Amino acid sequence: MSLDFALSDEQQALGEAIATMTKRFAGRREEFIQMILKEHRFPEELWQALCEVGLLGCLVPEEYGGNGMGLLAMAMGLEQLARRGLGNALLVLGAMDACCIVRCGNEEQKRRLLPRLASGEDKYCFAVTEPNAGSNTFRIETLARKEGATYRLSGEKTFITGADVADRMLLVARTTSAAECEAQGLPKAFGLSLFIVDTKARGIDLKPIPTHGIEGMIQYTVHLDGVEVAQEDLIGEPDQGAMALFNSLNPERILAAASALGMTDYLLERSCEYARGRVLFGQKPIAAYQAIQHPLARIKAQSEAVRLVTYKAAWAFDQGHHPGQVGPFANMAKYLAAEMAVDACDRAIQTHGGYGFSEEYGIIYLWTTARLLRTAPISQEMVLNFIGEHVLELPRSY
Repeated sequence: MSLDFALSDEQQALGEAIATMTKRFAGRREEFIQMILKEHRFPEELWQALCEVGLLGCLVPEEYGGNGMGLLAMAMGLEQLARRGLGNALLVLGAMDACCIVRCGNEEQKRRLLPRLASGEDKYCFAVTEPNAGSNTFRIETLARKEGATYRLSGEKTFITGADVADRMLLVARTTSAAECEAQGLPKAFGLSLFIVDTKARGIDLKPIPTHGIEGMIQYTVHLDGVEVAQEDLIGEPDQGAMALFNSLNPERILAAASALGMTDYLLERSCEYARGRVLFGQKPIAAYQAIQHPLARIKAQSEAVRLVTYKAAWAFDQGHHPGQVGPFANMAKYLAAEMAVDACDRAIQTHGGYGFSEEYGIIYLWTTARLLRTAPISQEMVLNFIGEHVLELPRSY
């Protein structure tokens, strides 16, 4: 069986469409970059332009208002955007939520929710992390109690990106508490359920967290006090949300890797441009010295390898492979891309010398963005735990 690394006509067309779209804002690129990185705001004009291109509809089938091009196309689109310094976390969150609704929602939910998600009319965020749970999703305490045809949600989520600008959030809660599961001898994965929640619903209180590293967004602690959610906004079966959850988490890791790839290309471009124009110690630009050249060349080689793993992970998802088969590639892609992005940003700062720390050049803002990838959406240590246990079949280490 032969391998074909060529992009489809549709994938190439999407990349060209994003390139054409960003040219419309060429004169305002630096303004947008400053808004995204310094002010933590994503330009609404750019959001609308991305909607017109169809990037948000890649994960939504045509019958529900999308274009159905798939996760690989979405990853390539995000990569192209980040390559121009214009990363956006809300695109990742909307995509991962779309994946879950498409694969786990019922027909009524798909027809009601997906068209507005694909068009960008409704912005989505994702709420799973809690103060006392962290990476251990099975320990979440937010509880959803059924009362007739509705559920009432109470609890607290934290580090929820873009909760202020999102219209809806895909939220993970327990419909059977951990204590009840233990008492009944049920597995710890039992009892999780997924809900679509209106971010403006009564009983929701948002408190901003003064964090760095999220492009164009602010993170929040979300308090839920008896928030009413209709039964028709339960995605999938009650208590059976654990496996459905990975229909969102795997795409999130793949898209994080794609964003890191684009950011690495952006940093390499900025570094090479500066090195070619900076002349020291005679008539040569600093780009002529191996101490500058070799680290940049190594990152370029590394990016080609990371791109293959990332595309393979997205391809496996699009082929409908089981989450357990997609997971290893998704985690490896995220791990490798995070290390590469940190290395690329560090080298960009070093190449620029003192200017690498100047707000005017903007490189320093990307340091926290790159470094965040080592911690989120899942830490590097947890990725290695996953690979050790589920790929290498070694004993569980935690």
